[in-house]
Amino acid sequence: MSAPELPLEVTVAEAADMRAKGAAIVDVREPWEFDQGHIEDALLIPLKSLPQRVAEVPRDRPVVINCHHGGRSMQAVNYLRQQGFGNVTNMEGGIDRWSLEIDPSIARY
Repeated sequence: MSAPELPLEVTVAEAADMRAKGAAIVDVREPWEFDQGHIEDALLIPLKSLPQRVAEVPRDRPVVINCHHGGRSMQAVNYLRQQGFGNVTNMEGGIDRWSLEIDPSIARY
């Protein structure tokens, strides 16, 4: 297995920059949370369904994983790295911090 290509975690500002440059966003929250607000074009794969849906995670570009505050997304990053993904990173602070620093139109909950 090769070394990871991305740091384990990035700030929301770094995640926004990565997204602007073509990185995929994978949201591992539950559907009801996603419906509260999400990053545009994010792919919803709830954490509990990640093992069954791992093939949907892009391998051809960087992937930023997010959840509410960063805990579940870090679990997802660790799982995906164990599956050989070096192109995944956790968005520190989750959608809550994204709402505070990047897009205040996303409701906080």
